Amino acid sequence: MELRPTSVAAGGDAVARDDDGRVVFVSGALPDELVEAEIVEEHRDFARARVSSVLEPSPDRVAPPCPQLARGCGGCGWQHVALPAQRLLKGRIVADALRRMGRVAAPKVELGPELSPTGYRTTVRLAVTARRAGFRRFHGHDVVDVDDCLVTHPLLAELLAVGDFGEASEVTLRCGARTGERMAVAHPSAEGVHLPSTVRVIGDDELSAGRRAWIAEEVAGARFRISAHSFFQVRPDGAEALVAIVAAALADAPAGRLVDAYGGVGLFAATVAGDRPVTILERSVSSVADARVNVPTAKVLRVDVDRWHPSPAAAVVADPSRSGLGKRAVAALANTDASRLVLVSCDPASLGRDTALLQARGFEHDGTTLVDLFPHTPHIEAVTRFVR
Repeated sequence: MELRPTSVAAGGDAVARDDDGRVVFVSGALPDELVEAEIVEEHRDFARARVSSVLEPSPDRVAPPCPQLARGCGGCGWQHVALPAQRLLKGRIVADALRRMGRVAAPKVELGPELSPTGYRTTVRLAVTARRAGFRRFHGHDVVDVDDCLVTHPLLAELLAVGDFGEASEVTLRCGARTGERMAVAHPSAEGVHLPSTVRVIGDDELSAGRRAWIAEEVAGARFRISAHSFFQVRPDGAEALVAIVAAALADAPAGRLVDAYGGVGLFAATVAGDRPVTILERSVSSVADARVNVPTAKVLRVDVDRWHPSPAAAVVADPSRSGLGKRAVAALANTDASRLVLVSCDPASLGRDTALLQARGFEHDGTTLVDLFPHTPHIEAVTRFVR
């Protein structure tokens, strides 16, 4: 069918309506262009489609810059979108989520700093086939082996070209862009994996047996130990952008304790707390161990935030997973009596839901700033300041 989308949904698909008024999410399309699309999934209230041809292209449509996309690689879903348009569309998606789900009448959304669109990823998870690593095919499970990648950091791109990944079915490659350290975590084991001698190679079976492996990275003047199974932001310049925005959002917070919820290895505790006493809340065993090394002065608690018994604090920074805070975690953080809360969100829908919950607890939305950590993808990272 022919469709003319009018907007873009969270997740990156364009939104159109068919002749019966049914919503159709169109993969590969842009607002205000006419496309021919093939229906791939149908439900009573909506359908999903993918572009088969572009009849009237948007001025924001560009030729994908990475040749791997033509081979079927599904790693970067927005390579057909011009970079300035990517940022604008992400801003619209977040503003829409804040209005519809967060009940913010006129949300303030800023686009934030521009980061390099190439060679930025310091962590990549790959599938392995015939000893070669690659990415899953777009809308499929087959593996497209690659020897280069537009967005992978050069320290890791080299391993795509020369790596022999043995009997592994998956491998996660990580590097410290500022330290040069590299690590490969192979699943289920590292049997038969051959990489340059400067790469630390370890299998998931070894980690499960108690062995430890980590790399180091430097962000905003601090050095971080990052273990094999610990989360860390995918690029140090992006982590520094997040730190700067969070610090500015907390600049007028009253003196007192900072709670760093979902604190990971201690990124914000180490960089924005200053002279404040700080409590880190984190449930990952490896991240808790790293945080105790990275921020030795912090009180580090291994606990789920939604099960934490709150204690008084002046300010809170929270960086939850894609599912967001949720009702119980919002209640716990609100019960600290903090007057400033900064929420780092990686999903517009969860940001909208959490905003509504926080407003019900007396927190007012006081602006959202985007940090485009993942150019060429619809992924969105947003830092939101709340004032009570």
